[in-house]
Formats: sequence, structure tokens, C-alpha cells
Amino acid sequence: MTRDDMKAIVERMYAAANAGDLDAVEEIFAPDFYSHPMGTTGPEAVKSAWRDIRERYPDLRVTLEDMLIDGDKIALRSTVHGAVGADGRPDPALMEMIRLADGRVAEVWGLTGMVWR
Repeated sequence: MTRDDMKAIVERMYAAANAGDLDAVEEIFAPDFYSHPMGTTGPEAVKSAWRDIRERYPDLRVTLEDMLIDGDKIALRSTVHGAVGADGRPDPALMEMIRLADGRVAEVWGLTGMVWR
């Protein structure tokens, strides 16, 4: 997989998340996808998380600020617009590390000051 391929997968993930496109989840995430922050496995967990966050923040939009690629991993720094941080300030930061396998998102680690629930 080329760097451009990897970048396209991440950009597709962000576009789907921003649009609330649950149908795209199956294409983007591996069947055995694992989310370290949520402690969940599989695309259905992603769909559930996206539904929950959209319910809480209907105007949510994530803007990718920086992307670094090394091997099969991508480090991302993003801004979450339309959400509130734990400190009460708008537009909290989101830091993620994503591992890709077979053209899909296989694993994610993440940190944010955003209030999820």
C-alpha cells in the first residue's frame, strides 16, 4: 500500500464520519477492527459510536490538521468542531494513531479532551 493509498483511506474515514455515513463503515474498517479507547471490536461498534456522538453533537465535524505516515501506521492531529471539550471550551483537539491492514482501518488509539457522553 502506498502512502497515497493510506492517506486516501484516512480521508475517506473522516469524510464518512463527518457525513454520518454508516454504510461506509463496513468498507473502511476491518471486520476485526479494534478500538483501544473504546475497548470494542468490529465495525458495528464504530457504527454505534458514530450514532451516539452524532446524537450528542449533530453538527460535529472533524478537520484533519496533520498526518504522519510510518510503515502501516498513521498519526493524526485533528480539530473537532461542533463539540465541547472537558474544559468547557469548543473545538477540542483529537490525536489518533491508526494501523492499516489489507486496505482497511484495523486498529485505532486516540486521545481527546472532548466530552463523549
